[in-house]
Amino acid sequence: MQLAKLSRSAMRALPKPATLTMACGLALAASQVSAATINMGDDASFSIGAGLRMSYDSVERGAPNGTSRSNDFVIDNARIYLSGRVNKMIGATLNTERSGSGNTPDGIRIMDAYAQFEPMPAFNIWAGRMLPASDRANLDGPFYLNVWEYPFVSNYPNLAVGRDNGIQAWGKLMANKFTYVAGAFKGHNSIAGGSNESDHLLYAGRLAYAFWDAEPAPAYYTGSTYYGSNDILTVGIAGMYEKDGVGVAAAPGDYKAYNVDVLMEKKLGAGVLTLEGAYYRYDLGALDCNSGEPGAPLCPAAGADDNVGGQVKSKAYYVTAAYLIPGKVGWGQFQPYTRYQKLDRDVSSTTKTQWDLGVNYVIKGHNARITAVYSRVKDDQLSTPDSNKFILGTQLQF
Repeated sequence: MQLAKLSRSAMRALPKPATLTMACGLALAASQVSAATINMGDDASFSIGAGLRMSYDSVERGAPNGTSRSNDFVIDNARIYLSGRVNKMIGATLNTERSGSGNTPDGIRIMDAYAQFEPMPAFNIWAGRMLPASDRANLDGPFYLNVWEYPFVSNYPNLAVGRDNGIQAWGKLMANKFTYVAGAFKGHNSIAGGSNESDHLLYAGRLAYAFWDAEPAPAYYTGSTYYGSNDILTVGIAGMYEKDGVGVAAAPGDYKAYNVDVLMEKKLGAGVLTLEGAYYRYDLGALDCNSGEPGAPLCPAAGADDNVGGQVKSKAYYVTAAYLIPGKVGWGQFQPYTRYQKLDRDVSSTTKTQWDLGVNYVIKGHNARITAVYSRVKDDQLSTPDSNKFILGTQLQF
């Protein structure tokens, strides 16, 4: 999805309530990043914060020999959040993320870099690299999910870390219960030899309505739990379209995708019940390059930051249930959860599923949390379809 996010997609708390509508990203009102803010007068300010997710991962047959169980200590995310305001209506956000795989961080990369023109809560324009309008998971980002791993069924094309370069308008209406966002982006396969040699833009949009309390997430971002700060029942629908967005130049096809997602969170006495679900449909007018489907072409040579290949015609969904147990144990509260994901590929008629059974130890909302989760994965596209993994992770934001 997925601020931080700022995202997913990271606006640290500016002092005036009005600035929350101009938030630059990720921090949720219910559990904001405790970033440092320097007020420079005349409504100008500068904020800095950071986020870290790291884990111990043990995966069946995940060792280098291909048969033994892996034992890896992973830097999942290492982010620096920077944001500033020229005045009440103009600001900018710059967020970084470690580059390389989780086991081999070899530097930093730009995650978010966008200018913000925000004349009113109902209408704002952002331009630069940002999270396009998409599903809740992507707009949560890894720090604001109520689970540890990003759902594999969420697979909108992106340049890096769920982002793309473009321009987007967003706003909140009806006492902040109705959120809209729509934009145009560089898009997918826009390289020589790719399906989108003609450089058509990718268009993205999302509408969401909160039937109970308005969600406290800033801008058009979301969270998958607010730990009981609000009673939430929100339904969202999102979609993307790009002419010649999949395939190669010799065999292009249009890219069309949409999803519907629902979040319900309800205080039950001193505890909090959270239910979430999402359905996805990815419709492709051609076999995308490097998709792994039978007959799929190879992608042309592409750079590390090119948004190329890998899209699969499919339908998918996930459902999640979590319960924040009343009462603290030591520093925090326990939140057990379970999630099921399923992806059905159309061309190969293969399926991938995953069951997660985990528990969060919530110390300070999304800013300090420890997670343990056991997962069973089955992918009948693989020669050895069944596997399992265990992850013990921690996340901190400040």
